[in-house]
Amino acid sequence: MADRSPPPLHQHAIGLALDVANGRHSLSKLIPPALFLADALLCSLIIWRVPYTEIDWVAYMEQVAQVVSGERDYTAIEGGTGPLVYPAAHVYIYTGLYYATDRGADILLAQQLFAVLYMATLAVVMACYRQAKAPPYVFPLLILSKRLHSIFVLRCFNDCFAVLFLWLAIFCLQRRRWELAAVLYSCGVAVKMSLLLALPAVAIVLFLGSGLQPSLRHAAVMVLVQVLVGLPFLAHNPWGYLGRAFEFSRQFFFKWTVNWRFTGEDVFLSRGFALSLLGLHAAVLLGLVTTRWLKPARKPILSLAVAVMSGKAPFLHGEQQAVSRDITPQYILTTVLSANVVGLLFARSLHYQFYSYLAWSTPFLLWRSGTHPIFQYGLWAAQEWAWNVFPSTPISSGIVVGVLATTVALVWWGAREEWEPRAAASKSEAVKR
Repeated sequence: MADRSPPPLHQHAIGLALDVANGRHSLSKLIPPALFLADALLCSLIIWRVPYTEIDWVAYMEQVAQVVSGERDYTAIEGGTGPLVYPAAHVYIYTGLYYATDRGADILLAQQLFAVLYMATLAVVMACYRQAKAPPYVFPLLILSKRLHSIFVLRCFNDCFAVLFLWLAIFCLQRRRWELAAVLYSCGVAVKMSLLLALPAVAIVLFLGSGLQPSLRHAAVMVLVQVLVGLPFLAHNPWGYLGRAFEFSRQFFFKWTVNWRFTGEDVFLSRGFALSLLGLHAAVLLGLVTTRWLKPARKPILSLAVAVMSGKAPFLHGEQQAVSRDITPQYILTTVLSANVVGLLFARSLHYQFYSYLAWSTPFLLWRSGTHPIFQYGLWAAQEWAWNVFPSTPISSGIVVGVLATTVALVWWGAREEWEPRAAASKSEAVKR
């Protein structure tokens, strides 16, 4: 007679833990809310115990004070750290904070407001992860970043608001609320143009998900949002506003770089290095577009480009429905976050606040890469360590770039099936059987 005795207790405990971590147990659904509550407590402890660090808050308030006084010429608005170089939504948000915090004097209240902002953003991030069916073992990485907490509740950077708008836009894309997603994404760009890194992926998601004509309308909505947000300043000095708010030729300082310190200052400041990064960025994006992102279209990129340029619908009605069905919440999150990480990889200079665009992207992309969870946690830990080295060193900056490059390569290869059309995938599976 076969031995049917129960497995040893330690084996049962390990099995239970693995089932919970991978979402195969009823307890799994309790992990995100438990982590959320733990992080709320952590934010409170940080504000209570860790001293606030002044970096840009005073400069933001000085710039806003000039706007409140009636200044509308962007080229004339400056603070202690230099001129105002962010779009108008930044001004409106910090004007509200200016009044709420007694002209910026009540730092504790500002930190509390940013803690609320952090928790709201975390809630949206978790919702996006759940829409994309990320397993519970990934979620702890969303709350463990020392640098991310610092950016929100100890520095009060404007990137925090841009990140919220980005994740709200992603959530709306996942829910197929295309126009609302376009509005929210454009609002984020109107806070800080760093969100333009995700624009190629957002455009492709809207194109494949809603169709050519609707996506053109969504693009027009994005432009309209920018015009309406910047109108008071555009009306006074349009070129001054556009030149400062969207300054693509900005000179970067070697002493603040987090990512390219290992190249040396001469290389970092050279025009050749800047052009090389731009070329590599374009090449990798083109590679992702042609080999991954446009796979659900089931058509070569050349035929799609010809149809778009001629103003013709690239898909018949039935084809459009099939393509749109393949634009799943997981596809959307993988595509938008991979575009964002590629942009960060080839950015001329990353400052510490840019980690806000990366910290919540890496865990999902590493999971989508299909690598072992231990490797995912190890790579995340290396990234977190490197971003907490201040000032950056050749070693830490090399790790920053190395992890970004590894993440891009892993997700390109490991998530390749995510971008395959469902019909094609089903056919290949049938052949295997």
